[in-house]
Amino acid sequence: MGEETIAFDPSCKANAAPIVSSYNKHIRPVLDAVEDLRRLNITKEGIQLPSIVVVGDQSSGKSSVLESLAGISLPRGQGICTRVPLIMRLQNHSLDKPELFLEYNDKTVFTDEAHVSDAIRIATDELAGHGKGISNTPLTLVVKKNGVPDLTMVDLPGITRVPVRGQPEDIHDQIVSIIMEYIRPEESIILNVLAATVDFSTCESIRMSQTVDRTGERTLAVVTKADKAPEGLHEKVTVDDVNIGLGYVCVRNRIGDESYEEARIEEAKLFRTHPLLSKIDKSIVGIPVLAQKLVQIQATSISKILPEIVKKINDKLNSHHSELDKLPKSLTSVVDALSAFMRIIWLAKESLRKILVRGEFDEYPDDNNMHCKARLVDMLDHYSNDLHKCFRRSQVVGLPNFMPRPAFLTLLQNKVKQISSMPIEFIDNVWDYLEDVVVAVLMRHSEHYGQLQTSARRAGQSIIAKMKDSSMKYVKQVVEMEKLTDYTCNPEYLSEYNKLMANQNEFIKNVLADEYKPLVELEGFGNVDVRHLWHHRTLLPQAFDLKMRLTAYWRIVLRRLIDSTALHLQFSIFNLVDKDLEDEIVKDMMSPSGGGIEKVLEEASSVAMKRDNLNKSIEVLRGSKNVVANLMDKIYNHNN
Repeated sequence: MGEETIAFDPSCKANAAPIVSSYNKHIRPVLDAVEDLRRLNITKEGIQLPSIVVVGDQSSGKSSVLESLAGISLPRGQGICTRVPLIMRLQNHSLDKPELFLEYNDKTVFTDEAHVSDAIRIATDELAGHGKGISNTPLTLVVKKNGVPDLTMVDLPGITRVPVRGQPEDIHDQIVSIIMEYIRPEESIILNVLAATVDFSTCESIRMSQTVDRTGERTLAVVTKADKAPEGLHEKVTVDDVNIGLGYVCVRNRIGDESYEEARIEEAKLFRTHPLLSKIDKSIVGIPVLAQKLVQIQATSISKILPEIVKKINDKLNSHHSELDKLPKSLTSVVDALSAFMRIIWLAKESLRKILVRGEFDEYPDDNNMHCKARLVDMLDHYSNDLHKCFRRSQVVGLPNFMPRPAFLTLLQNKVKQISSMPIEFIDNVWDYLEDVVVAVLMRHSEHYGQLQTSARRAGQSIIAKMKDSSMKYVKQVVEMEKLTDYTCNPEYLSEYNKLMANQNEFIKNVLADEYKPLVELEGFGNVDVRHLWHHRTLLPQAFDLKMRLTAYWRIVLRRLIDSTALHLQFSIFNLVDKDLEDEIVKDMMSPSGGGIEKVLEEASSVAMKRDNLNKSIEVLRGSKNVVANLMDKIYNHNN
């Protein structure tokens, strides 16, 4: 696009793009400088750049205005369509094909004009849930397209006063809170969308913007639905009872399946020929005028706050340099390193004794994940429940196909085989959790010593891997032993078996009472399917006995699996904390890869990372300072 201003002629077919923006040699450098600052991610340093924040009451026509500016379709429907802050970054770009993508949750999702509405809806559901609630987590939409204005706009949820079904009762308060957060910064330009069909002074969006911008110097109003309420509109925008400092722009909403080009032609025609609307000055009507005003207002706003941006950049630079000076000093001697190493190991072991052995949590009062004794008990309870749920008392009394003893062992082996993966999964989960805990404690106590952190992490992961492997072998052996034979000296087996067998006569009687009765109630088992027993009446006592023996014995099996696993874990954890972990760390430190005690002198990765981040921030701030300085030089040279 050239440097000279381009006039918009709605009747010219050459203007096929939804908006052809107006630029000149004075505005363009300002916009380019802002984009340079955005690319440098200066906002991550807490320095805000001017953005256009779009607010309005629900159904005021916000989406229509944004669609017309961007030339794309946004989600439509009943209720709140915008449920998260939608940051729209429009970039005029001479691409053969428009490029659109969404940024949220640290990922980028590419889309196109035909599917952008669905992509926004999917991303919104991911951020705010599938209901009708809202979220303050922003969603960024980047539109690179030939003919769009270079603007950054934030579309916020429309103000609604009465919650509808599926919305929280405080939906109004949530929306107001989000809007105030975005319009309060002085860098924000407030684009207040008002429907021509309402009294402007009654619009809550107006009252909200007035609380943060009393003079209206950073508020622009766009009046939608001009064709729906033309009477008195000229007076409304002329008298300005609500103090809109940046003025008004009246627009016509796109209707039905109109293309954006057709909509602009109809809009121009409306304001040119309508007996009432034609009285409104042509400098404040139409989407093209709105686009040009926004670009110019944004550029002017940036120019005004440049000195403040410079001050903030300098303040941040001074602050980061000060933080660099405050970073911990490295150890200077082997004696210091040895002393630090011994103290760190002692402190780490004491912390692990507290949280893993004694069940204390004073070191981590607010971190439930580090309340390890409780967590391990909870994991063991879930393991026990899962085992019992996996084979609750079956609602079928099976027929034996051979002698009771072989039948019993076969059924037992099948049941053990089917739950054989559960102890292994439990052990895997427990040791994964313990690894996280052990490594977290080691990292906390060695946070200022880089090589020690590396060695401690490696040692912690190594010893946990060895103990996990040992535990896996142990539970596999336990499972295999349960498959071999049916043995117990636990008196509870006989007690449970006799209790279950007391129901045998009643059960057989009920089965024989009605040959075609499909279900028979059995105490402890509920309704039992007996259809397969109708033609095998002679085997009923044997089948019942086999089932009750297996049920009573299975309780013993499950208890042995749970108890033996729990005892094994407690013993392993005690050994880990008391001796194995320390031995592994010392072994790793003294290994060639550990580098010896002298390596403790090296700076911690966390400290190095902080130092690196500070240096990167300083680099960004210096680059930003140069961008602003160059822009101010251009402004100065132009003015002189």
